Amino acid sequence: MIDMTFCPCGSKLRRLRCCALDMNQLSPMDATAAVIPLLQAAEKAFAAQEIAAGEAALLQALELAPGREDALMALYRLRRSEQIMPAAEALVRRVVSINPNNFAATNELTLMLLGRGALAEAENHARNAIRIAPRNPQAHNLMGLVLTEGNRPLIGEYHYRQVLELAEREEPITLANLAWNLKSQGRMEEARALYVKSAALKPDVLQTMLGWARMEEADRQFDRALKLVDMAIKLAPDNPSVILTRATILARQHHNEQALALLNADEHSEGQTGKPRLGPAELSEKGRLLDRMGRFDEAWEAFAAGKKLAVDMGARTYLADMAGDMVARLRHFFTERRLATLPRAEPRRDMPQPVFIIGFPRSGTTLIEQTLSVHPAIAAGDELPYVNDITNIIPRMLASPLSYPEALAELWMGDQRDGLDMLRDYYLERVRKSGILREGASWFTDKMPLNETHLGIIHLLFPQAPIIHLLRHPLDVVVSVYSNHLTHGYFCAAELASIARHYVLIADLIAHYKENMSLRYLAVRYEDVVDHQEREIRRTLDFIGEAFDPACLNFETNQRYARTASYAQVTEKLYDRSRYRYRAYLKHLEPILPILAPTIERLGYKIED
Repeated sequence: MIDMTFCPCGSKLRRLRCCALDMNQLSPMDATAAVIPLLQAAEKAFAAQEIAAGEAALLQALELAPGREDALMALYRLRRSEQIMPAAEALVRRVVSINPNNFAATNELTLMLLGRGALAEAENHARNAIRIAPRNPQAHNLMGLVLTEGNRPLIGEYHYRQVLELAEREEPITLANLAWNLKSQGRMEEARALYVKSAALKPDVLQTMLGWARMEEADRQFDRALKLVDMAIKLAPDNPSVILTRATILARQHHNEQALALLNADEHSEGQTGKPRLGPAELSEKGRLLDRMGRFDEAWEAFAAGKKLAVDMGARTYLADMAGDMVARLRHFFTERRLATLPRAEPRRDMPQPVFIIGFPRSGTTLIEQTLSVHPAIAAGDELPYVNDITNIIPRMLASPLSYPEALAELWMGDQRDGLDMLRDYYLERVRKSGILREGASWFTDKMPLNETHLGIIHLLFPQAPIIHLLRHPLDVVVSVYSNHLTHGYFCAAELASIARHYVLIADLIAHYKENMSLRYLAVRYEDVVDHQEREIRRTLDFIGEAFDPACLNFETNQRYARTASYAQVTEKLYDRSRYRYRAYLKHLEPILPILAPTIERLGYKIED
C-alpha cells in the first residue's frame, strides 16, 4: 500500500517525498527535465499572486522529482512566507544535503539556525559558506553574525571588516553590524561612531536605529537611547521590537509602570496577521516587570505565555536524550581509576591563567565575574566558548577514531602523551587572540554557562586552575531561567520541567566529578554573597591567591559590558530582591518539586513558604 500521509513538518508533501525521503534513490537533475513546465507554471502563478495555483504546481513537481533543488527552494520560500517554520527548515536542509555547494540554501539555513539560537550548527554552515565562496561578502557577513552572537566578537570583527574590504564601499548595514560587534566587545565609542556613519548613509533602517539604541542603553546613556527609539518609532510605530526596546530602557530607569503600560497596550493591539503583536521576548520582559512590581501570578502567566509562544514559533525544546547520553558517557569515562592513569598538562607561566567560574545559568556567575574583574590582577573573559571547542576537536588533534570523551584514551599512547599540552595551548592561544587580556593581569575569568559539564577535561588541561562554583537555591535558579529565553544546556530552558531535569542532571555530574577528581574547587553561595559580601569576596580572592581590593565591593562601578542576560543587574548596587524569589511562585513550581527535592536537600537548601 502506498503511504499517502502528509509529512508532519507542514510542507504539504507526502511524508515519503519529504522528511522520510530516501536520498539514495533521487534521480539526477538531467533526468527531471519533465517537471520544468510545472516549475514555469508555478513561477507564473506566483507572479500573478495566484498562490494556490503556484503551490499546486510546486507540490506536483516535487511529487515527481523530490530532489529538484529549484522546486525545493521555491516551496521553502512559500512556507517561510507563511511562517510554517518546521517545513521551511526541513526543505532548505534538504537542499543543503543534496548539494552542499548551494550557497543560497546554505545562507538561508544559517540565518534560520541563527534566528533560533542554534549557534553551533549555524557556525558549521557559515564556515561552509566561506568554503563555497571565499570572496563573497555575504559569506563573511554570515560568519560575522554567527561569531558575534556566539561570543567570539574579535573574530567576528575580522569577517565584518572583510565584508567592507570585498564590497569596496562603506555598506551601511555592515557598518551597523560591525558597530553591534564592537558594542559586544565593550568598545562603545568606536561602536557609536560607526552607528553615526551608518545612519548618515541610510537613515531609514529600523534595525540600525534599534541596535544603536540598545548600545546606548547598554552604555547607560538612557536619554540618548530614548531619542533613538523615538526615531525608530517614526520608521515603524507598531513594531514590537521598538516597543520592547523602549520598555527595556524605561525599566533600566526604574519606570516600571510606564514600561508595563507600553507592553500592555501593544499586547491588546493587533498586527497585520490579526494576532496580538507581543512575541516571546516581549512577554518575558512583561513578566519581569510584573515580578518587580510584586504582581507574581500575572508575571508567571506572562512567562508561561512567552515559553509556549516560543515553542509554537519553532524554538527548540530540550534535547533530553542527547544530554543524558553525553552525561552518562562523561560519568563512565572520568572515574578515579581511569584518571589515575591519565597525564595532566603542565602549567604555563608565560601568560595569565584561567579562573573558571561555573554554575547553572542565572546562579550569579556574572555578579562574581563583575566583582572579581574590578581587581587589577583579574581580567574579565566573559563567556569563552573554547572549552566546548576543545571537546569538538579532541578526536582530530589526538588522531582518534573515537569521539569525546572516549578519544582521550589516546593519551595512553606514547606518541600522544603531550596531547593535553597541545589542547591547553589551543585554549590559551584563542584567549590571547580574543583581546581580553590586559596589562598587569595574572588571571582571566571564563564563565561560559555549563562549563561544569566538562570539568573532567578542564582538570586535565588546567589542574591548578581555581574553580569557583556559584550555588543558588535551585528553585530560584529555575524561576530565573524560566523568565528568560536561553539556549544553553541542550535547550532545557524551553519548559519548566526540562529546566529542573537538566539542573539535576548537571548537579549529579558535578557531584561525580568531585568524588573522582582532586579539583581546586570553591563553592560560593549567592545568598552568602548578598548577606556577607566582603567576607565572601575576601574568601574568594584568597582562594585564587590574590590580596583583597576594596574596589571589588563596588562592582557596579565596573564599566565593562557584561555580555550576558544579567548585564543590567550588575550595573546596580548589590540587592537582595532576587534571594529566595521562588517563594512567591511556589504554587506554580509544585509540579517540579519532586524532581528537585533530593538535589535541594543535598545542596543544603530547604523549601520554605
